[in-house]
Amino acid sequence: MGTERLYYTDSYLTRFEAEIVEVRPAGGRFYAYLDCTAFYPASGGQPFDVGRMGGAAVVDVVDEGDRIAHLVDVELRPGPVACEIDWVRRFDHMQQHTGQHLLSAVFVEQAGYSTVSFHLGPETSTIDLDAPGLSAAPIEAVEARANALVFENRPVTARFFSPEEAASIGLRKPSEREGPIRVVQIEGCDRSACGGTHVRATGEIGPILVRRLDRVRQTVRVEFVCGGRAVRRARDDYNALARSAQLFSAPLDQVPTLVAAQIEAAKAADKVQQKLQAELAVFKGRELYQATSADARGRRVHQAVEPSGAIEPQRLLAQAFIAAGPGGVFLLALEQPPMFLLALSEDLNANAGNIVKAVAESLGGRGGGNARLAQASLPSAAHAPQAFGAVLDRLG
Repeated sequence: MGTERLYYTDSYLTRFEAEIVEVRPAGGRFYAYLDCTAFYPASGGQPFDVGRMGGAAVVDVVDEGDRIAHLVDVELRPGPVACEIDWVRRFDHMQQHTGQHLLSAVFVEQAGYSTVSFHLGPETSTIDLDAPGLSAAPIEAVEARANALVFENRPVTARFFSPEEAASIGLRKPSEREGPIRVVQIEGCDRSACGGTHVRATGEIGPILVRRLDRVRQTVRVEFVCGGRAVRRARDDYNALARSAQLFSAPLDQVPTLVAAQIEAAKAADKVQQKLQAELAVFKGRELYQATSADARGRRVHQAVEPSGAIEPQRLLAQAFIAAGPGGVFLLALEQPPMFLLALSEDLNANAGNIVKAVAESLGGRGGGNARLAQASLPSAAHAPQAFGAVLDRLG
């Protein structure tokens, strides 16, 4: 026996009586089947409802075609049961889903872009548009038009049509469903085949706020929030901006300009720092070269192991070391992350990249570089002495 879907005719029904006709175990939980239900199953981009069924919590709702399975946390017996839907979650989903219909209709109206998919997430929702690209200006126009339709409080209705009737009234997206088609209509704005739960009028959607745009394959993904989510998100945004304004001791509207100025100042300071690091590396590299005794072959081999640190300053030091004179061999290992670095003076006629690659692979690591400078990862810091020994063996 199929499940009668009460949410099709009344999205505002939150308490109802039903008959449990079957209970099946499901991995420590149980699937309960009812003769009728107002619990919405995950479908069409809208998540499932949760709530209570007798003494059990409904934690998932699954559409199995003719029947709907309610996943509950304790076993229930067949028979009459009182059910209650989590209204806060349900109404939030109604606001987001009806808001999506409205936003999708306005994108067609304002820009000619159709919606190819919809996802209602726990914090934000998204629609993917069949669009080559979007900028802030048309998005703001679409957002303004959608909110204007919210303010007009246009009626939202849902009813069933035959496939022929549905085709004749002009759906935003043609339906390929067989049999009766449920059509959700926003008066004078949109007609869409949809089985989801929706508000009675656009005013109940509340404010619509477009958050961001992303290019996803051949579509543009539009992230948005409606109703209570939009109010909470706007409050969070304001609080973040207000905290930033306090840090700058400035009015809110000056924060973007001050942040931009700080970023430019940071970039300039970073360039100065990089220049000073390079100059310091040259000085330290020469000093280290002079302090390193030459071996019997006239090579000056520097070996060191550091516990941790940034690799770029060490690369600068290595380059300065081998540029300070002939026969320079610079070997450095870091314990965290496990890795080693090799730099060779040009007069040694050896290729640092080839040597490092071969040594690293022999120890289970990976690496490489150019003839003068190369680096590689190591399985662990304990492999550093082996790496150093293997490098020197290959140098001969």
